[in-house]
Amino acid sequence: MIGTLLHRAFRANETAVHELNYLFWECTTRCNLHCRHCGSDCFAAGSDADMPLEDFLRAFDTIPAAERARPFTVVLTGGEPLLRPDLAEIGAALRSRGAGWGIVSNGWLYDAGMHQRLVAAGLGALTISLDGLEASHDWMRGRQGSFARALKGISVAATDPRINFDVVTCVHRRNLGELESLYGLLSGIGVRQWRIFTIIPIGRAARDPELQLSDAEFRGLMEFIKGKRQEKGSGGGMKVTFSCEGYLGAYERQVRDNPYFCHAGINIASVLIDGRICACPNIDRDAFSQGSIYRDDFYQVWQERFRPFRDRRWTRRGPCADCKVWRDCLGGGMHNWHGACEAVLNCHWAKTLAGK
Repeated sequence: MIGTLLHRAFRANETAVHELNYLFWECTTRCNLHCRHCGSDCFAAGSDADMPLEDFLRAFDTIPAAERARPFTVVLTGGEPLLRPDLAEIGAALRSRGAGWGIVSNGWLYDAGMHQRLVAAGLGALTISLDGLEASHDWMRGRQGSFARALKGISVAATDPRINFDVVTCVHRRNLGELESLYGLLSGIGVRQWRIFTIIPIGRAARDPELQLSDAEFRGLMEFIKGKRQEKGSGGGMKVTFSCEGYLGAYERQVRDNPYFCHAGINIASVLIDGRICACPNIDRDAFSQGSIYRDDFYQVWQERFRPFRDRRWTRRGPCADCKVWRDCLGGGMHNWHGACEAVLNCHWAKTLAGK
């Protein structure tokens, strides 16, 4: 109980201070894959032109250097950011401003040459997705050969201590039974961190029920992660964690390093492809965008807006209205709330209780 109270106090203080230290930049909507679960519904020819670097830097430079968090990280996302030809220029510009930078990639274009170029430009963090063994991954990613290309990129990055590297896997019904094999594959090539998440029904995933786990399957996933973390605690194996999707009740301290805390709008913001200012890119941009870099001062928006993120009492509706764990969950991750819906799309805590 003391730990719970301390975490609540920590979260309240972080919310009051709301220090921005993690900024997503949706730098392109172009993509070389056609993933079944894409929240952005991206295509090879994105509907928006790539945002010019100078536009993003004008927004970034509204953050006073004296008030900028240390460390401060900018993560390039998309679409597939490796389709941009100016990544080295982007990296150099961010490094010159004292910011670290990273990329979330599908891995298709990540090879030894790309790795060396980006590390030379100051790349500090990299995430590559691997969503099952070959058939499952290629099915999910919509392009034959994507598993082999991603695995090649993972092999290149895994053993380089200069970057903070992890592999992320979105778990669904087709790959749930492959997790043990994936664990062996990834740990065998030197991956040190493996992050697992599930798929919320947004974007293309909203039209694909095969991607959603049943409550029993979800609990099985929690048990898998719990078991692997116990192995790691005994002195061996790869670190496995569950993402920051929602509150997990009794599983909280068994599958994560830290208790659940949605940092969206608290420490995390995003600049979207069309200039809108939001938090994590998967959050409903129509419902929760806070302004635009093309008409507003970015840092002023960060300081003065983001009310729906920092005061979550509005989530006490639908099944959350009388929930006994609301003080710890606060309605779950902000990416679970879409439009004017009256209920959160996913309640992980309820899934952990089902059948008990």
